[in-house]
Amino acid sequence: MPFANLGLQAELLRAIAAQGYTRPTPIQAQAVPVVLQGRDVLAGAQTGTGKTAAFALPILQLFSGRPRQWAGNAGAPRALVLTPTRELAAQVGESIDTYGAHLELRSTVVFGGVSINPQKNALHRGVDILVATPGRLLDHARQRSVDLSTIEILVLDEADRMLDMGFIHDIRKVLALLPGRRQNLLFSATYTQDVKRLANSLLHQPALIEVARRSAAAGSVAQCVYRVDKDAKRDFLIHLIDEGQWHQVLVFTRTKHGANRLAEQLLRASINAAAIHGNKSQGARTKALADFKGGSVRVLVATDIAARGLDIDCLPHVVNYELPDVPEHYVHRIGRTGRAGKEGTAVSLVSGEEVKLFEDIRRLLKKDIPVLPVPDFKPKVLQPRPEHKPMAQGKSEARRKPRAGGAGRDGRPSYRSEGQTGTGASPGQKRKRRSHNRSR
Repeated sequence: MPFANLGLQAELLRAIAAQGYTRPTPIQAQAVPVVLQGRDVLAGAQTGTGKTAAFALPILQLFSGRPRQWAGNAGAPRALVLTPTRELAAQVGESIDTYGAHLELRSTVVFGGVSINPQKNALHRGVDILVATPGRLLDHARQRSVDLSTIEILVLDEADRMLDMGFIHDIRKVLALLPGRRQNLLFSATYTQDVKRLANSLLHQPALIEVARRSAAAGSVAQCVYRVDKDAKRDFLIHLIDEGQWHQVLVFTRTKHGANRLAEQLLRASINAAAIHGNKSQGARTKALADFKGGSVRVLVATDIAARGLDIDCLPHVVNYELPDVPEHYVHRIGRTGRAGKEGTAVSLVSGEEVKLFEDIRRLLKKDIPVLPVPDFKPKVLQPRPEHKPMAQGKSEARRKPRAGGAGRDGRPSYRSEGQTGTGASPGQKRKRRSHNRSR
């Protein structure tokens, strides 16, 4: 069925054709007509199924037929799209701009980690469609730079992820600022009990749309597992990347520190890599993702903050360097590849400590994931870390020396400054601690 059969107007069809799309995905074919009818929607769809267009296209069409005058309406959007992460908000905003290229409609994106003033200016000029993360949206509401009383359509994108991240209280605060009569669209990859409760309280006689089985991995993703000791994972990952000549790989770690450490080690193996996680500034995260999409960064090492919201065309490889604690997160991770019908590969490196996590994932998927033999490989010699320039000599300089018996995880000596205890407390900190203890 071509897009024209969905009842979309010529301007939208032009924008769709310019992106090379000829036929709607199943979620688009089912959701677009229902949203155009003004009905509430509860949609279950995995990432990579085209769900952003499933709500963006009908919203753009509905608003294009009802132009508004901006005098007196600045800061009062007509549609609100709530997303769990900054990356997903940016992606949704880009899609709305792309599909609405030939329409006289305005949209903007607001999220934290960047200056709020440019966002205020954009809102003051007036927008039809606002894409936002909950925290920054409430900041704008408190500072009265946005008026949500005129919202006609509310979209909760990746509702399960928002609830997993603890946004339920912020969502309730946002809902309290919206008018009672509006159209509500809820999209979720999984139907947890929390999602069902939210849907029951939010939606009125919704159309139920589900195009993927609950917690199912995309069929276009080839999955495999290697049983690798924890200490050998780094060297084996480097071997896979080099031998397979992988040019674009998204690697998931469990912790932010682990992501930073692995990215640095890959750089020392002459593999261009960058880390992306919640402790990175928004500017650093945006640059790392842009470099990865552009090809100057070969490996993007990420925590689960990137498991959703990263839209990378034709990403060929995803690696679970460490398995997630929650089995459903495995589905979201590998959903970064094999998107929109494209083929992809998901490789998991499973140590002895992670066997139970692996079994939990297999039970969730209700399928076997092939365990491949680890080939013989020779670890690559890493380049030494760049030496830091010595500080100017002075009384305050702390000389560094190897810790007794101390070798770091990569075989290099561990260091600490003289005058520090094993707990890392400086003399000044210890004095403050003693004073505090006396005052208790």
